[in-house]
Amino acid sequence: MKDGSVTHYDSLETRSADERAAAQLTALNAQLARNGMTPVAAPDDLARLPVLRKADLVARQKASPPFGGVPVANLGHVFQSPGPIYEPGGVSHDWWRMGRFLHACGIGPGDIVQNCFGYHLTPAGMIFESGARAVGAAVLPAGTGQTDLQVRAAADIGTTAYAGTPDYLKVILDRADEIGVALKLTRAAVGGGALFASLRREYAERGITCLQCYATADLGNIAYESPAMEGMIVDEGVIVEIVRPGTGDPVPAGEVGEVVVTTLNPDYPLIRFATGDLSAVMPGTSPCGRTNLRIRGWLGRADQTAKIKGMFVRPEQVAAFVARHPEVARARVIASRDGEMDAMTVMVETEAEDAAQYEVSVMDTLKLRGRILLVPRGALPNDGKVIEDQRSYD
Repeated sequence: MKDGSVTHYDSLETRSADERAAAQLTALNAQLARNGMTPVAAPDDLARLPVLRKADLVARQKASPPFGGVPVANLGHVFQSPGPIYEPGGVSHDWWRMGRFLHACGIGPGDIVQNCFGYHLTPAGMIFESGARAVGAAVLPAGTGQTDLQVRAAADIGTTAYAGTPDYLKVILDRADEIGVALKLTRAAVGGGALFASLRREYAERGITCLQCYATADLGNIAYESPAMEGMIVDEGVIVEIVRPGTGDPVPAGEVGEVVVTTLNPDYPLIRFATGDLSAVMPGTSPCGRTNLRIRGWLGRADQTAKIKGMFVRPEQVAAFVARHPEVARARVIASRDGEMDAMTVMVETEAEDAAQYEVSVMDTLKLRGRILLVPRGALPNDGKVIEDQRSYD
């Protein structure tokens, strides 16, 4: 589909907000029905439902293998991720919705994609291969390692695009330079690691346009970059929420929180699946013409559990403390050292002036005593952290 000078994957990418919300509501209620859950009146009502965390999924899968009682249709593959967690895979068209991202990268018919994601046990290799088939590209199922063979194959068959982690492409390019082999790579679709600005610039200097996506084994594609490179556009097949770590409560737009995803794939209905990753919603829409929600990309991990004075302190405990006090906007636990001893400071965003009033709540919820520091609203950084470990073990 053409929109001016921009080619879109399909008409879903340029829907109005109302059109998208209506379609998502229909698909969402179908997903809820598959899970035996009550329909909702609007996508925002998702916030009333419980969050499904990876630990919960592991426990469910142990009790009801292999997928924890989640109804799975059109099963083509079974994959294993650390945990262990078992994920299904389908063989129908663009099952993981990766074609949308590869299309945004400019990959299509006539391209040969050197797919350097793993094919063994984990689904990453199949996820990107499925996406390549969806856009009409051929695939070299290269997997990981054996760099000299990777270089030789890329040169011999004229590979035009790379799929894999951001840093492994540099390994291939550097090795090609060392042995004097010219490659024809012009595009790179990366994920599974941090794409540093310096690395993207290096690829650009070599004539390679590099874009990144945000995907997981459980959910498939969640969000992706377009050539505009302003944030990551949420995929049309999922609903993304940003919630306060340790809770299922959505944060205000722009505030950093944990990414929670509901997939609209009818073959594997996951409702409010917590990724453990941090991000934030960006205002407005992408200059490329795609109208869906944008997020800032990966901003760290939401699982900030720390052991202080021999006791684990978890984000949900911090959330429980905040919930006790309506006048408290946010709180952050700081783990530090006082000589050779652990120390804990609880920073509390509030207009209250008496720190002593929070001592009992801190002890009840965090199970530890610590210094309480009152700060004005808005004083804590917008980075999604509720537990910050400042201890050095050097």
